Amino acid sequence: MFTTESRAAWIEKCRKAEGLGFDVIGVADHLGFLAPLPAMLLAAEATERVHVNSFVLNVPFYNPVLLAREVATVDVLSGGRLELGLGAGYVKAEFETAGIEFPSAGRRVSQVAEIAATLRRLYADPEYGPQPARAGGPPLLIAGWGDRMLRVAAEHADVVGFTGAPTNDSGRLIAASAQDLDGRVEYVRGVLGERAQEVEFNLLLQGLVAPAERAAAQEQLSSLASEGAPARLEDVPVMLLGTPQEMADQLHEHRKRYGITYFTVLEPNMDKLGAVIELVR
Repeated sequence: MFTTESRAAWIEKCRKAEGLGFDVIGVADHLGFLAPLPAMLLAAEATERVHVNSFVLNVPFYNPVLLAREVATVDVLSGGRLELGLGAGYVKAEFETAGIEFPSAGRRVSQVAEIAATLRRLYADPEYGPQPARAGGPPLLIAGWGDRMLRVAAEHADVVGFTGAPTNDSGRLIAASAQDLDGRVEYVRGVLGERAQEVEFNLLLQGLVAPAERAAAQEQLSSLASEGAPARLEDVPVMLLGTPQEMADQLHEHRKRYGITYFTVLEPNMDKLGAVIELVR
């Protein structure tokens, strides 16, 4: 989720997500939207069951030691319901607006590894305070697509998130094909080695397309074909197509084909996926 016009509306939206059967409420980290950590804390306070996560923190914006304190605080005050999502950031304009240097891609990836290692080190120290609610700190979700980022995720994360869309030089996301995702999953499994059975895979779903919306969605996808996007909606694993039952069948197929068991949907598609949740349990 992204933003709200009031405290009451945010609480209502969080409770709606929990009522629809979602397991996690995620808060994005982009300028112009709510600050994720306070929004996550209120989401936890307003609900009873769901976990809350940052999907995902723009790591170069944060000092590792100060972030460790913020994260431990939210974890304690949420009753141990925090999951921390980390990402390298990709929107150069946001760095320029914040007056922060936009590091190279390699440096941004290194910063994710540094923050993950710092959190693990601090939370393993019995003298550190404040201690998080759970020994070792909250689970880490690290999301990416390229080799360097996925290596960091394989080394540090409890959940490896696949964006399902690499970025071009301007930072624009370009949908990947099913074959592309096959390759990324195979790569991560190879890097994980013995940890492969301990780590969960996540996929960010970019769109849920009902039958009446299919023609317009196909036209939009076709306009991106020159940028390397797949030509057919059926070839894009981050898109679910059809009726709720057909979407549920596609999620089952994603689990079988890729081993993905954790799916994130963007806020505008909350209701659509809510209609699918009971069909996949």
